[in-house]
Amino acid sequence: MIAYASRTGNVRYVVSKLQGDAIEIEEGLQLDKPYLLITYTDGLGDIPMKVAHFLEENSALCKGVVVSGNSNFGNHVFGGAGDKIASRYQIPLVRKLDLRGYGGDYEAIQQFYEERVIG
Repeated sequence: MIAYASRTGNVRYVVSKLQGDAIEIEEGLQLDKPYLLITYTDGLGDIPMKVAHFLEENSALCKGVVVSGNSNFGNHVFGGAGDKIASRYQIPLVRKLDLRGYGGDYEAIQQFYEERVIG
């Protein structure tokens, strides 16, 4: 399973390039199987509130996080949501994507998903 949050459409686009069941995060979503989290970065390196709320109830099954950000804001905040999630929940930061990322990013994400999430 891929659980994702998209504000501008970049993350939704990334998810469309991957093979696997995907669900967009919404209030009250409860998952009962392992998943890969794909999210955007809010503000200057912050975890989006809906993602933070989702993780409060679903962090135990999260196997890794992919984050989209904008490198124009600088390395100190680029993809900061992914750094914070990985540290807080002790899960791998699979990839930081500059906006929609590139083909090589999708391949790496797909490989992680197949090996570590669906096994």
